[in-house]
Amino acid sequence: MTSLFDPIKIGDIALANRVVMAPLTRNRAIAGNVAGPLTAEYYRQRAGAGLIIAEASQISPTAQGYLDTPGIHSPEQIAGWRKVTDAVHEAGGKIVLQLWHVGRISHVSLLPAGTVPLSSTARRAEAMTFTAEGFVPVSTPRALRDDEIPGLIDDYRRAACNAIAAGFDGVEIHAANTYLIEQFLRDSVNDRNGPYGGGIANRARLLLEVAQAVSEAIGAGRTGLRLSPMTTFTAPLDSDPQALYGYVVDRLAPLGLAYLHVIEGETGGTRNPEGKTFDYDALHRSFPGAWMLNNGYSRQLAIDSVAAGQADLIAFGRPFISTPDLVRRLRDDLPLNELRADKLYGGGAEGYTDYPTLAD
Repeated sequence: MTSLFDPIKIGDIALANRVVMAPLTRNRAIAGNVAGPLTAEYYRQRAGAGLIIAEASQISPTAQGYLDTPGIHSPEQIAGWRKVTDAVHEAGGKIVLQLWHVGRISHVSLLPAGTVPLSSTARRAEAMTFTAEGFVPVSTPRALRDDEIPGLIDDYRRAACNAIAAGFDGVEIHAANTYLIEQFLRDSVNDRNGPYGGGIANRARLLLEVAQAVSEAIGAGRTGLRLSPMTTFTAPLDSDPQALYGYVVDRLAPLGLAYLHVIEGETGGTRNPEGKTFDYDALHRSFPGAWMLNNGYSRQLAIDSVAAGQADLIAFGRPFISTPDLVRRLRDDLPLNELRADKLYGGGAEGYTDYPTLAD
C-alpha cells in the first residue's frame, strides 16, 4: 500500500515524499519585485516537503496583480530566486516555480505607466486587489488582440527558462483561480470571437499552446500545471465545467507533463460546494502523469487518498505557513502551530519565518 510518506518520481523530479507545499502568495518581495533574503529563509525552513511549489510569480511586468509579489522576468529577479533555490537544495528539498499572469485581476497602479490589465475580455471583474493604497477595485481590462497572443506565449516560455536559470527543478503553469488562462477557458468570462473564443476547443487553445511551449522549452518532465474547475474566486463557473476540463486534460495527456495539480471545490473554501458536482476521478483517469490534489486535506484524508490511489501527491497550503516541519508532524501525528491570519500578506519576519519547529 502506497504511503503519503513514500518517495515518488514525477517526470524528471525525484521527491522524498508525497507531501507538497502549495503555492502561497505572501506579498513580501523587495524592491524590483525580487525574492529577498527572508524569502530564502522561509522556503529553506520548509524544505522537508517532498516538493515546494513556490509562490505565483509574474511572467512579465504586465502580468502583476498584487503589491509586492515576485516576478521571474528580470535579471535581478532571477538572481533573487537563485538564492532561494540554493537554500532549498542545500537543505535537501525540491522546488518548482508557479508561472503567473493575473489577467484582469489587477490595477493600473501595479502596471507599467500607460498600460491596463490584459484579459480575454474587456469586461471588468467584480473583484478587489491589494495596492499601495490598500484594497481597491480592479481596473477595467483590455482584451488581448489575437496577434498579441504569440508574444504572451513567448513570455511564458521565457519565464520558464528564467526559472530553470534561477535553479528551480521545474515550473507549474498557473491555469487556475480565475486568472488569465482561466479567463480564456471559461465561457462566463471569454466573450471573444476568432481562434481563442467561442467553443471549448478555441477557449482551451491558449492553455494548450502555453503548455506546449513551456514543455518544449524546459522539458515536459519539469513542467506541471494547475487547474481549478469549480473555483469562483473572481468569476462564475463555465456553463459546462465537466466538458471543458475533460477536454483540457485529454489534450494535456499526450504532452507527458510531470504532474497535474487540481484544486477540489472552492479555492480556500469548501471541497464540496452545495448543489455543485464535479467528477475529478474522470480527469484522473485521463491523465497519465502524477496526480496532485489540493484543498482542505486533513492528515487522515491525505493518507487515505494516497493509499487508495485517488492521488499521487497531496498539496497543503496554510498548514505549511504555520508549521515549517509539517511533514514530520503529519508522519508522527503531532499538533500543528496556530496560524496567525493577520500576518499572511505583507510585512517582515513576523508570521513568516518565526514559526517554531519541533526542534526549536
